[in-house]
Parts: sequence; structure tokens; C-alpha cells
Amino acid sequence: MIPIISKPKLPKTKIPIVIIGAGGIVKDAHLPAYKKAGFQVIGIYDLNPDNSKSLSEQFNIKTVCHTIESLVELGKENHAIFDLAVPASEITNILPKLPNNSSVLIQKPMGENLQNAEHILSICNSKNLTAAINFQLRFAPFVNAARSIIDSGAIGEVYDMKVKLCTYTPWHLWDFLAKISRVEILYHSIHYIDVIRSFLGDPKGIMAKTVKHPSSRVASTRSSILFDYGDELSASINTNHDHNFGKEHQESFIKWEGTKGVIIAKMGLLLDYPHGVPDAFEYCVLDDQGNPEWHVATIEGSWFPDAFIGTMSNLMRFVEGSQDVLTSSVEDAIKTMEIVEMAYQSSDSGKKTLMDNT
Repeated sequence: MIPIISKPKLPKTKIPIVIIGAGGIVKDAHLPAYKKAGFQVIGIYDLNPDNSKSLSEQFNIKTVCHTIESLVELGKENHAIFDLAVPASEITNILPKLPNNSSVLIQKPMGENLQNAEHILSICNSKNLTAAINFQLRFAPFVNAARSIIDSGAIGEVYDMKVKLCTYTPWHLWDFLAKISRVEILYHSIHYIDVIRSFLGDPKGIMAKTVKHPSSRVASTRSSILFDYGDELSASINTNHDHNFGKEHQESFIKWEGTKGVIIAKMGLLLDYPHGVPDAFEYCVLDDQGNPEWHVATIEGSWFPDAFIGTMSNLMRFVEGSQDVLTSSVEDAIKTMEIVEMAYQSSDSGKKTLMDNT
């Protein structure tokens, strides 16, 4: 049997967490994940005190802070990890308030554009922060499972990776998205860009186009992104968030195709979001005669909330010294932001954008 590992390694020590932000992503993903993993959240702050009070009662958080300064002091006193879950536009305003030499997990994206991302990286370096971006799809159970199969060599050399989404996304759940000029790639397809990078590395170039729906309130709802990895390796992303015609022909999957097999993971969360449907995980390997053998694996957990256990666990393990690599460090995450920027440049120009490897 092929070893399939879908769960992240948990830290040996219980490092406390303080959270800045009490919005929907904290309610639906961060706090449920930390509760499931047994992590201790000791304090929370939000501009809207009703939000932080409500979540403190729901998730048994001892301290509700009424100023960001008091939250920062609480985190400093307890050597806590700062979980920063605010809109991208606010990250550079909050990071300077954190204690030097502290640890922080920053909700994606890493700023609203590459210039913001570079500023965030500069702040983190100047304050000597141990900082990671919460690109949690890397740690989704079905991605972990795919990675373990690929690492075992079972499907051979991966030569094609594809992400396909054709569903309906209720953008109205995030009011702030109606006010910004970059939406689909920056706030959604960025996950897929980051996951592709985690498997295939950085591409030579990008061709992309992102467009809006005729009646949409947001700037873009559909994107096509083609990665240039040379003459043998290929990767692509195709998203359509406007398919509001029932579930019969909706799609949501990631595919990894190799020389000896293939993996297909259905991302159930995005079908009937935010309720979702069960994920599905299938893989095929060729037998000794070259015949395909398909298998269905039951993967425990899903993108929400389980992937959020992975990003925080990785940071905690790096801080305690049991993990050598901070997987989504700001130094790595800025490469994902570079490809996002390339995609927008390509969409605007109608031309291929090349990766700057200098």
C-alpha cells in the first residue's frame, strides 16, 4: 500500500496564541482549527468589540482586549504567537506595533500588491520577526495526501498540474472586496499559485487573463493562468466563480499527473460555499503491465478548518526548534506575490510576463 499522510505534525510545546482580528475567517477557520488541535488562544482584539466578545464566548478565550496595545502587551508577556487576521491593507499598519523578535502568522495575501509585500518583508526583517503568511492550502489534508504519494515515487515524475474551478462564490460575504481593484487572483487563485509553486517551484513566466461578470460588484471573478515551466512540465489554473446554474456541472479540483499515475482531489469546500460538500480523493497508478489501477482514499479533514492547523503548527514547530523549515515564511511568500503581480501585468498587457530571477 502507498503511504498516505494527510495530517500535519503538531508542536511538542503549547505556545499560546493572541489574535488580532475577529472576522469571518477567524470564526470559521482559525478558531475551529486551533480548538481541534488543542492550541491555546489567550486573547483577541478587533476594531469591533462585539465581534471579539462574541468569539471569546464561543471559543472560551479568556481575555478580550479593547486596544491593540493591550493585546500586544498580553502577547509579549506570554511569549505568544501573534495571529494577524486583518485586511491586506492594514498589515503594514499593525506589524510595526508588534514586539521585536516575536513570531507572527499573517493572513494572506501578503499585502495588496508586490510593493506592499516588499514593505511587509522589510518590516519583518527590521524587527527580526519570525513571520509566515497563512497560505494554508499547502496544508489542506488532500494536498498533504497528494504530497506524500508523490514523495513516495508512486506516480513517477509529475509533468502536469491543473486547478479547475467552476462554481458560484457569494462575493457579497466580504464587503471590502467591492472597494478594491484586485480580487480573484489576489484573494483566491493566489492559493493555487502558491500550491503549484510548492510542488513545481518558480516558473519562467506567466500568461494570464482575469475578468469580471457583467453584473458583478467586484473587479474580477474569473481567471485563466498558464505557467511556463519549459517544454515538458506544465501547470494551469482556470477559475469561474459565476456558475450559478445548479450543482450538476460545477467543478472544483486539483490534478497532479505523473509518468506512472495521477491524483485528483475534489475540493468540496468551494461547492456550495461556505457550507461545502465532502472532498473526494482518487489516485491511479500503473501496474507492472502498464494498466491503470484506480483507488479511492478516505482523507480525514478538509481545507476549512484543518489546513489552518498546518500553518500554525509549522510556525510553532519552527519556533520550538523541531522543524527546520518555515514553509510559508515571508521570504518564500513574496515569490508567490511576485507571480500574482506577473499575472496582473500579463492580464493588463495581453503578453507573457517573465520571472525576474536576478
